[in-house]
Amino acid sequence: MAVQTYEGMFLLDSTKAAAAWDDTVKHVHDILTKHSSEIVASRQWDERRLAYSIEGHKKGTYLLTYFKTDGSHLKDIVADCHLSDLILRELILKVPAKLEEHLVNQAMTSTPNVDSESGHEEDGDDRPRRRRRDD
Repeated sequence: MAVQTYEGMFLLDSTKAAAAWDDTVKHVHDILTKHSSEIVASRQWDERRLAYSIEGHKKGTYLLTYFKTDGSHLKDIVADCHLSDLILRELILKVPAKLEEHLVNQAMTSTPNVDSESGHEEDGDDRPRRRRRDD
């Protein structure tokens, strides 16, 4: 198989991540590099309250990572993520070649602006919003 670019979203134990963020990121990167992956870009996405409890955790920290690897290594990467006590969930998607440069550049340069009250990303638009009926 040919080397492809993948996007990995890792949901991490927020307690352990807050205590030692650099070590937590290194742990995820070590899993990837152990299986012949090249890290292209990586950044903290957000810390959020989870919709439902996962292994007793009510909050999680997301790490967004772009990496290049042969598709045959994905099964081993996922298996190591399942064995990790830091990684609660993982989602790995193949990045289409047309979007690769744009997504990687965006991950390296921008940070989402999250409204701490609602937990939703803000788009910088200050216009008043229409309220939904359930608000």
